[in-house]
Amino acid sequence: MKKLTRPGAMALGLGLIAVGCSSQATQSQGAITIDGSSTVFPITEAIAEAYNQMQQNPVNVSVSFSGTGGGFEKFCAGETDINNASRPILDAEIAACDDAGVRFLELPVAFDALTVVVNQGNTWAEDITLEELKTLWEPDAEGKITRWSQVHSSWPDQPITLYGPGLDSGTYDYFTEVVVGEDSRSDFADSEDDEQLVQGVSRDPNALGYFGFAYYDQNQADLKALAIDAGNGPTLPSAATVSSAEYQPLSRPLFIYVNFASAQSNPALREFIKFYLETAPEVVTEGGYVPLPEEGYHIAWVNFHEGEVGTAFGGEPQPNLTIAELLRKTKRF
Repeated sequence: MKKLTRPGAMALGLGLIAVGCSSQATQSQGAITIDGSSTVFPITEAIAEAYNQMQQNPVNVSVSFSGTGGGFEKFCAGETDINNASRPILDAEIAACDDAGVRFLELPVAFDALTVVVNQGNTWAEDITLEELKTLWEPDAEGKITRWSQVHSSWPDQPITLYGPGLDSGTYDYFTEVVVGEDSRSDFADSEDDEQLVQGVSRDPNALGYFGFAYYDQNQADLKALAIDAGNGPTLPSAATVSSAEYQPLSRPLFIYVNFASAQSNPALREFIKFYLETAPEVVTEGGYVPLPEEGYHIAWVNFHEGEVGTAFGGEPQPNLTIAELLRKTKRF
């Protein structure tokens, strides 16, 4: 369990602790600024809209995305109150937050199946092995592995066009860590906006790309998901295969990180987090993600309420993590 070097848990007190103006409190009273992962963006955006519909005086909740890494740059500079993240915070980001005096609360909110997709017009590929994915995406493939037949001999001798998240994306970080183990090839069409990746693959019969399951789930008329063979046979991404830990290693937890000082000084932010964790199971399910068990949201609320700052995930992407293992980590936090 990795903590910041400053003192550990401090009770938020949910309004019982009076806190004056702080350089870490990023916004005026009531306003909430959120950035980060495009994968988590639809969850947070939906919850923010539902939250404001319940308020007599709507709160100014700003939700945008710049990728997990891009979001952490802003978050660790004290510019945002919440960072959406499709991977745990990394060592370098922990150090940046610590150097800037930004303590944070880490709250898992869902699980996702990182999904490898092709165009619906692709008639030859139904599944792909991790080794084939590595052959396609490793740095040595750049400028060399450019045709489908080079990945699998039975596939046609046609050009292959690759689409993937930008370098600031947690999805890029996770996929690269799990599939390649180092930096990816760079000659692919990239974007921090998953909708642009969806459009690219849906328009190109020779395309292959990857992004969060929800973006595939909402565009199944134009996209086809490839089953992933990690050595035990091909497995398609779904809520069931993520929950049963069959869809590995491309299952991953999703998080929100909350600025501790902002949570102390802004009652609206505390109420928003409470509402977020209460409504997340329904919103997550409707959005195509996999909700945590009820215990998971309860643990997250307890950790938030008690002010457990820092991370339980060691500053690394944590491949092959299951829902059960996530609960054990956060419970020991």
